[in-house]
Amino acid sequence: MLATYRQGPEEGHPLLIVHGLFGSARNWGVLAKRLSTDRPVITVDMRNHGESFRAEANGYADMAADLAQVIEVNGGQADLLGHSMGGKSAMVLSLTRPELVRQMIVADIAPVAYSHTQLHLIQAMKELKIEGLRSRSEADAALQEHVAESAIRAFLLQSLDLKSEAPRWRLNLDVLAEEMSKILGWPETEGRYEGRVMFLSGGASDYVLPEHREKIRGLFPTARFVKIPGAGHWLHAEKPREFESTVAAWLNAIN
Repeated sequence: MLATYRQGPEEGHPLLIVHGLFGSARNWGVLAKRLSTDRPVITVDMRNHGESFRAEANGYADMAADLAQVIEVNGGQADLLGHSMGGKSAMVLSLTRPELVRQMIVADIAPVAYSHTQLHLIQAMKELKIEGLRSRSEADAALQEHVAESAIRAFLLQSLDLKSEAPRWRLNLDVLAEEMSKILGWPETEGRYEGRVMFLSGGASDYVLPEHREKIRGLFPTARFVKIPGAGHWLHAEKPREFESTVAAWLNAIN
């Protein structure tokens, strides 16, 4: 099973938080703690990420099945919050196993295929000479040659383990590169999810566009659309308080 981290009370419908590509449960630790005062909150490392198992496949049917297993051993039903790749995984789960999902928040992603790629970031991580690195600042300086944006470097370097016997990435970079087309794509899963869904997007992001709404409503007829002004794709990191308050208000509406 996926590496799983649970906090908050034992009773109540758990909130399962699902990170995006190159992320991990630790990226969501502060938010999870803040949301866990009145509900159980579960964070996971997805396959080929963090401390979870390594596998040859990284498609959405596989990732949805991983999430189903986590929910089944944690009460049988959960609220879902998924960002980017995690949002697509949550959507596929809700369409294929709707009984496991009470309500859902999809953060800055739509059920469509995207044309951009993240292979350049994988290449940058693979080319970084991590042997002998002693600090995050050293790694950041070295990675700057290939990744100009400081926020993206900081995000990627959260998956660099400098405390192990030999420095290592907590990512299966080879498989993520091979499966990139699946991760950027959408499996055209049939079905409809009739539960409550909020599509929460960054106001400065172009991941959820007006032309996506017809497709979204065809799969998620109750979909509500909310934007956080000034936030980009990593809206939970860029506007954490606004993100938290919006998520909490949505969850508490039926708690």
